Amino acid sequence: MTVITSREHPIIKQLVKLEKSAQFRKKNGLTILDGPHLVQSYYAAFGAPISLVINESSKNKPEIKQLTELISHQPDTELYQVSDALFRLTSPVKTPSGILAIISKPAPEIQATQQYSFCVLLEAIQDPGNLGSILRSAAAANVNAVYLSYDCVNAWSPKVLRAAMGAHFALNIHENCQLQEIIQQFNGKVISTTLGAKKTLYQTTLTGRLAFIFGNEGQGVSESITLATQENVAIPMPGKTESLNVAAAAAICLFEKVRQESICC
Repeated sequence: MTVITSREHPIIKQLVKLEKSAQFRKKNGLTILDGPHLVQSYYAAFGAPISLVINESSKNKPEIKQLTELISHQPDTELYQVSDALFRLTSPVKTPSGILAIISKPAPEIQATQQYSFCVLLEAIQDPGNLGSILRSAAAANVNAVYLSYDCVNAWSPKVLRAAMGAHFALNIHENCQLQEIIQQFNGKVISTTLGAKKTLYQTTLTGRLAFIFGNEGQGVSESITLATQENVAIPMPGKTESLNVAAAAAICLFEKVRQESICC
């Protein structure tokens, strides 16, 4: 394991750029995982990361020590130990976890849209926490693929990765998509959620091949996308609030499908 003491070391500069710059992440096809849970999830799905960086004061924590020993046997992974001060400089969170990994962004499976049976389409989602929560719910509901419009927040940013808690590695995530094309290609029912819909989520059949569309936090699903779908539904809200957070709405919809599938099958 290489011990780093200077902030001028190339790996430190790379970590800082990866944390701060979406353009740098995109150009290099790389991103950062923060924390033992994310590193373990990635390792289980794809194998060892490109680089592993350990905080000096955290190296003997059981989870981190176990991961370090496991990954140290992989010949293609570079291991680094840095001081607490340097780790704080590179960590994307205020309370550092003690371990960071640099990974190549996994590419989604090359599969035609019509071959998927359960999809989520996201239009202009802006908040990393919302996107991460939606991805986490999607993975838990056994969604096959997630399609993001070009104006969504970057799915592989450190903030989204933390919020999704490893869900990325169980999903086929397609970014910068033309949602109109995806709707046309999908071989099943496509449903959007809109506040003014006459039909509620609980009045529609959600079994079989299905795609849900969820829209921007402030504007919802755009009119052009809504018109392209076969069905528009609303989530009943008997309380006095005007709308639901998009991540909460997505979880309700996804697990209503899970519920209906469990009853029918």
